[in-house]
Amino acid sequence: MTQALAHPNIALVKYWGKQDRAGNMPATPNLSITLSELCAKTRVSDSDQFEFQLNGQVVDDSKVKTLVDSMTQEFNLPPMRIESSNNFPTSAGLASSAAGFAALVTAIDAHCQLGMNQALRSEWARRGSASAARSVCGGFVALVPPDWQAQSLAPSKHWPLEVVIAITSHDAKGVSSTDGMERSRLTSPFYNQWVRSAGDDYAEASVAIAERDFAQLASVAELSCLKMHSLMLTSRPALSYWTPASLACMDRVRELRNSGEAVFFTIDAGPQIKAVCLPESADQVAKALADVPGVREILRCPLGEGARVIDD
Repeated sequence: MTQALAHPNIALVKYWGKQDRAGNMPATPNLSITLSELCAKTRVSDSDQFEFQLNGQVVDDSKVKTLVDSMTQEFNLPPMRIESSNNFPTSAGLASSAAGFAALVTAIDAHCQLGMNQALRSEWARRGSASAARSVCGGFVALVPPDWQAQSLAPSKHWPLEVVIAITSHDAKGVSSTDGMERSRLTSPFYNQWVRSAGDDYAEASVAIAERDFAQLASVAELSCLKMHSLMLTSRPALSYWTPASLACMDRVRELRNSGEAVFFTIDAGPQIKAVCLPESADQVAKALADVPGVREILRCPLGEGARVIDD
């Protein structure tokens, strides 16, 4: 039996849409930060037949089954029992699949003694969930062509940002990210412009991280987030993952920034607000977001490390 742990990551430069070819590759370069505190743990053990459990329940997950089947064919693996659990809401816009697939591949690699390096683990995790490629690494992470294997831009200690997460709903989202991306790719009139502009956003954010320029990173990250959600809203039928509290939190973050706090927001395909801030602003940001009507819970995360094998 082998157990691995991985953390979710939050994209600051988003992707929304996949390439129309094999490999589950994003349509655009993207960049993320890996969180601590939140985690997925995956245990792999020998079994007479394949079985997958999520948070204690046997689940028929086609993505997990497809990935395990592909790895079994590639590496001649034996049947396995896979038990995965998250300490945060699943399928609710907090990158649970990214953490889960990164932990899964890391656990299989160690249990079956495949000897993969980080780049190869990232490639296999990407086949399950494109953003999972980034959770294999820690700190500031890029997923870019031509290989679409995660690359570490900087370790977490390079710039110890903090993330305050405002949970506005614990419910699973009604439309999966995979289905939503394809809907936007096929129907949003702004999709092609989104693809063309992503490289500039990535380049700007990379420079901001290298130079630890918070104002520049805030500007490009919020723009990337709002452009992505504009794609969703202009899809047919329209996609909206926000709650009224999501909108109120965005307004509160803007108010905090206008009052001098170092903070910006980003939102993935879900209703949760991630407020990225400098450590000296984290207490005030957490307090202000906790007071927003409709916010159910506040989570606080420094930046975290990459996927790794752990003891029980």
